[in-house]
Amino acid sequence: MRETEFEFIRGLVYRHSRINLGADKRELVSARLGKRLRATRLPSIGAYCQLLQAETDGNELAHLIDEISTNHTFFFREIAHFEFLTRTALPELRARLPRERWPAFQIWSAACSSGEEPYSIAMALEEGSASAWPWRIECTDISHRILARAQAGIYREEAVAKLPPERSRRFFDRGHGPQEGNYRVKAALRARLGFQQLNLLEGEPPFAAPFQVIFCRNVMIYFDRKTQAELVQKLTRHLVPGGYLFVGHSESLTGIPHTLQAVRPAIYRRAPHP
Repeated sequence: MRETEFEFIRGLVYRHSRINLGADKRELVSARLGKRLRATRLPSIGAYCQLLQAETDGNELAHLIDEISTNHTFFFREIAHFEFLTRTALPELRARLPRERWPAFQIWSAACSSGEEPYSIAMALEEGSASAWPWRIECTDISHRILARAQAGIYREEAVAKLPPERSRRFFDRGHGPQEGNYRVKAALRARLGFQQLNLLEGEPPFAAPFQVIFCRNVMIYFDRKTQAELVQKLTRHLVPGGYLFVGHSESLTGIPHTLQAVRPAIYRRAPHP
């Protein structure tokens, strides 16, 4: 991949998604462009860049951002977050927030990827004390393709096999026939999650806010400091006073202007009303 080609792709992706591709991502970008070359049947990255320059509908650009933004994940990644959510955050919120004003827990999985994160939240809620209080999880992601996978809730056996057997039996249906080797999240659980495409830096969440809890993990690592600060400010606005923000364990708000209180590593809280 030529330097000029990388710089063109880098600039295009930044302008439309705010994802900051450093020089160390050049090989990754080249590898992921290989998929688009095969899909478009183009002979070279140079020809692909010409396609991006010429298109007027943004269709291929959307495919490109899909490829660049896809993040590997798995069920109950960074499990300490789910333990804190069910053992500390939600019981505290439940005791403090008046039920007549907040009749249900509203949780936002802001970059839900292929769905493992929000379904993990849902399983944790059902297994914990929050099951007695109505709850809803709203899920967004920049990628249409990956969001469709999340909404379908279908996973390969090797992904579900890492869960305790009792959890997989309770929350998944095993596929048969053409779906042999696949597991699908049970319909009753899927019904409590909503899915919408969203560029976090461009639009507002397409559903009612604010939220008691927001998960926005392993997203800020793709952004420069200015964009990180903008994102944190937006997320804070959508938290109730006393609400919690979870970020990835490799992320920190150190050096980013914000008004949140650090609670645990990668867990922050909006100050409650006095």
